[in-house]
Amino acid sequence: MQPSAPPYEERLTAPRSWWFICLLVGLSMALVLLPFGTLPLLGGLVGGTAVAAVVASSYGSARIRVVGGSLIAGDARIPVTALGEAHVMDAEEARAWRTFKADARAYMLLRAYVPTALRVDITDPADPTPYVYLSTRDPERLAAALAAARTAA
Repeated sequence: MQPSAPPYEERLTAPRSWWFICLLVGLSMALVLLPFGTLPLLGGLVGGTAVAAVVASSYGSARIRVVGGSLIAGDARIPVTALGEAHVMDAEEARAWRTFKADARAYMLLRAYVPTALRVDITDPADPTPYVYLSTRDPERLAAALAAARTAA
């Protein structure tokens, strides 16, 4: 039995500035409700901040994992045997593949606040998806984890 590849896990959390924006949303809701009194003002502050924080948190909860012979990216679960070559992309190349080079059939887990990415070809002939685009803060390490999982499989 071969030793399993070391797992890779990354959570694409929202940047810190978004939490400040959540507070600003709460303040704006408080200002909207200011004419109705102090209690609605406080409710707007707390409620607006809470709703904005939930939205920011859920958007920033996307995860990328390489475990058990599979790449799990967001809702997608792809066996590493169906993956081809991994292409590490710097910020400029990642922007190009997010915009004008993008294929509409591709699976894209992208976050604009993460500048670098990894593009992995899909080699399964039954799958019409040409590649998987993954925003990641450490594309070299993700590519190495996929290569290790592919050799272990």
